[in-house]
Amino acid sequence: MTVKALQNRIDYDFRDAAILKSALTHRSASKDHNERLEFLGDAALGLAVADALYARFTDASEADLTLMRVELVRGSTLALVAREIDLGSYLSLGAGERKSGGRNRDSILADALEAVIGAVVCDGGYAAARDVVVRLLKSRLDLVREHPIKDPKTLLQERLQGQGDDLPDYDVVEKTGDAHDRRYRVECRVDSRQLVAFGEGTSRRDAEKEAAHLMLKELEKCD
Repeated sequence: MTVKALQNRIDYDFRDAAILKSALTHRSASKDHNERLEFLGDAALGLAVADALYARFTDASEADLTLMRVELVRGSTLALVAREIDLGSYLSLGAGERKSGGRNRDSILADALEAVIGAVVCDGGYAAARDVVVRLLKSRLDLVREHPIKDPKTLLQERLQGQGDDLPDYDVVEKTGDAHDRRYRVECRVDSRQLVAFGEGTSRRDAEKEAAHLMLKELEKCD
């Protein structure tokens, strides 16, 4: 398949085809791979989804908006979107990744989709990337509020239980500020995976949610 077909699928024409090629190149295939673009695309994706949710759901609370955003930007959602545009068919992978089914692996697909979004940022600016994100996620943006969205701590627990892993442990590692302006830093630890993530918030509960969200992202990278 040609990259022109992919550009048609995302409804964006690149002026610089080389940057799209980089976005589609996994680190197993070349030193000129997509991880830096993935970093940029992850940030742009989060902002674009926040923009869209803020505009659509004018009566939603911050907590509701946060949970909707978590649902839309999680790796499993991005992998589904990547499959819808057949992104795996366009990826450059090393021989080992090709043989092990890398073209259909959630983590590789999600990362590549973020890299493509990052490439659009570089090629056409944030506004162009935001439009691509909204088009790709349109059906999910339309439906996200109609379905119950689970707290990140619940999602993490269910995922770990489903994989036979230890349940997460949460510990407050730092408290700062006065009583009326307290901030918490919480460690989330999954011993069976030897993974640790840290979250911050104005309450212990908020900090635990943030830590759980970041731990979910770490688990997605490992899958």
